[in-house]
Amino acid sequence: MTHNVLYIEDNPDNMMLVQRALEARGYHLLKAMKGLDGVATAEKEQVDLILLDINLPDIDGYEVARRLRSSAKPELTRIPIIAVTANALKGDAQKALDAGCDVYMSKPINIRELWARVAAFLDTP
Repeated sequence: MTHNVLYIEDNPDNMMLVQRALEARGYHLLKAMKGLDGVATAEKEQVDLILLDINLPDIDGYEVARRLRSSAKPELTRIPIIAVTANALKGDAQKALDAGCDVYMSKPINIRELWARVAAFLDTP
């Protein structure tokens, strides 16, 4: 079964890198360049995991996570969310977790770590 991963990211280079990395492992990538577009995509599509940048051009990733966790679509209240961000100041990881993210990963993206984190959520029976 192919898993759908939604990546909410405004940087086209990061989007391309993650797309290539995940598709090489058999995942299908859904893309959104803005936070509100990401929430809308998650609401209408079947999504198995969300990769979420924190610094987005409209609403930040913290607000995206809060909206997903309070969604009327029941599966969005528990879907795995991995924050992928360049924010590396003290407290940033906890802020992402408090907003509803399950895991915090810092940029630059380490592909092996990305594969391991995604597989931990999606490839376990």
